[in-house]
Amino acid sequence: MVYVRKNVSTLTPTERRRFVGALLELKRRGEYDEFVRLHIAHFRGDGDRGLRAAHMTPSFLPWHRQFVLDLENALRRIDPSVTVPYWDWTRDRSATSVPWTDDLLGGNGRRGDRQVMTGPFAYAAGRWPLRVSVTDTEFLTRDLGRARRPIDLPTRDDLNRALKDPVYDVSPWDSTVTKGFRNKMEGWGTGSVPWDNHNRVHRWIGGAMLGAASVNDPVFWLVHAFMDLQWQRWQRRHRNHRYLPARPPGRGSAQYGRIVARHERLPPWDVTPDDLEDMSTIYQYA
Repeated sequence: MVYVRKNVSTLTPTERRRFVGALLELKRRGEYDEFVRLHIAHFRGDGDRGLRAAHMTPSFLPWHRQFVLDLENALRRIDPSVTVPYWDWTRDRSATSVPWTDDLLGGNGRRGDRQVMTGPFAYAAGRWPLRVSVTDTEFLTRDLGRARRPIDLPTRDDLNRALKDPVYDVSPWDSTVTKGFRNKMEGWGTGSVPWDNHNRVHRWIGGAMLGAASVNDPVFWLVHAFMDLQWQRWQRRHRNHRYLPARPPGRGSAQYGRIVARHERLPPWDVTPDDLEDMSTIYQYA
């Protein structure tokens, strides 16, 4: 049966409670930290050797589609009523709006160490210690809007600039490309600002959302559900265009063996980008 992912701002109090409860139970069981480990293991950039599957690469969108789906399946094994909501940052744009409420993700970090002090994921509540990270910080941190060097969240125009590009991705298939939907959504400096869309949201949130261990902040899933929705919207707008590259780069290419083509296996799963282009039999967005 097809289930629905909702805008987090439309969740009922019961839906909020059950979503948070499932996350906390997944953390208690030790399963949540495995998602953090997996993201760290696949956080590789242009300058790293070997295959790039999750970032700075065409498979950025399908990789995170499968990643969110795996988390969602884990939550639904705990509570079948739960789905991953999305956060539309073009509408809910302040540090006090949804999802930064005490009954959802809690608020901003305090001055000084940026520790989150409110909500169910605050360290003081005792249910969300950071056990897997790239630093020795044990508590969740945020710096919503960046106190010292303020930035704004992306706008609807920023999204539309990406959505109107009919080509999914272009050579050299990395963070330097200025054309193609994928990098305009991933946001590696393709516009008038250093970061756009996805990357700008991570930087606006700050704290734990900066870097490989960003999964430690539960907002990660809401951000990537919204990214997934944008990919779905792009697919509907450009029905004759698909994931690229269709074939892997040849041996003479600098990207040989470093990116995933449409029909190649997408590590660490036994699926391909082609398998993940249509999710309509699993979930839909409200």
